[in-house]
Amino acid sequence: MATSKIKKGDLVRVMTGKDKDKEGKVTSVDLKNHKVIVEGINMVTKHSKPSAQNQNGGIVHQEAPIDISNVMYVHKGKTTRIGFKLEGDKKVRYAKSTGESID
Repeated sequence: MATSKIKKGDLVRVMTGKDKDKEGKVTSVDLKNHKVIVEGINMVTKHSKPSAQNQNGGIVHQEAPIDISNVMYVHKGKTTRIGFKLEGDKKVRYAKSTGESID
């Protein structure tokens, strides 16, 4: 499977949809379905039944997945595309706008 350009913990900006221009931290990445969950973005309301963990049940607000193509990596306050290059024998991500290594 190919390496993902967006990883858990990255700061991203939403480019399209109802949360356009909002920024948040990636909490999880689903490579199989090409989705990411971003902290505080794409909030949905779920109705939950009472259970052992949630005694009262009720309405719960949580983040829903957003397509990975709708977010861009934020590097030094600006959005940038991400590429891969070899540094020595290691494959590293780099910001295409500045050419700087990310990890």
